[in-house]
Amino acid sequence: MEREQKKPMISYVKGPLVAVNEDIIVVEAGAVGLAIHVPVSLLPELPGLGAEVTVHTYFQVREDAMTLYGFLNRQDRDMFRQLIGVNGIGPKGALGILSALRPDDLRIAIVSEDVKALAKAPGIGTKTAQRLILDLKDKISMDDVLAGMAGSAAAEAGGTGVSAFGLAEAAKEAVQALVALGYSNTEASRAVKQVEVTEGMTAEDVLKASLKHLSFL
Repeated sequence: MEREQKKPMISYVKGPLVAVNEDIIVVEAGAVGLAIHVPVSLLPELPGLGAEVTVHTYFQVREDAMTLYGFLNRQDRDMFRQLIGVNGIGPKGALGILSALRPDDLRIAIVSEDVKALAKAPGIGTKTAQRLILDLKDKISMDDVLAGMAGSAAAEAGGTGVSAFGLAEAAKEAVQALVALGYSNTEASRAVKQVEVTEGMTAEDVLKASLKHLSFL
């Protein structure tokens, strides 16, 4: 029987990255090398070997094993927790989904009810994808996805909370305009996500930049 930890015994691991092997990385913490299972999509974001890294972890305890799953930010770890809360999706399945779809793309697919995008993940068929959407669509909103994108852009530009709100509104209006032009929610959201949204950009600016990305799809 599996025993889940309501409050993770290991919330995060911080230390030098000493090894990367397929979907497992090793981080040295207190003279101990901890093996952490990570999504393949995370690997390009890792620093070089020997560099310090902070990995936010989910600690799973079973009768036959104790396993660490890791992510580079708390939001992605929370997404992992939401996935394993869906009936029929365990930690390995959730890791496979996050390897096939980056967390932001996964959130977009869920709120857009894009069954085809979710079903591309290994071991996830149409029925499981539909169940995943049904269980999680009310827990994730497109506004949250766009606000997160805009917030990151504002932070990189040294912007304020007010500017982040404005960027989120511009991104949201651009998505709505693209949908009105006939693009799906997923296509529109992905196009807007590729735009480097900067402070001062209007919805029209974001829309024009998004259309350039769509022309290459």
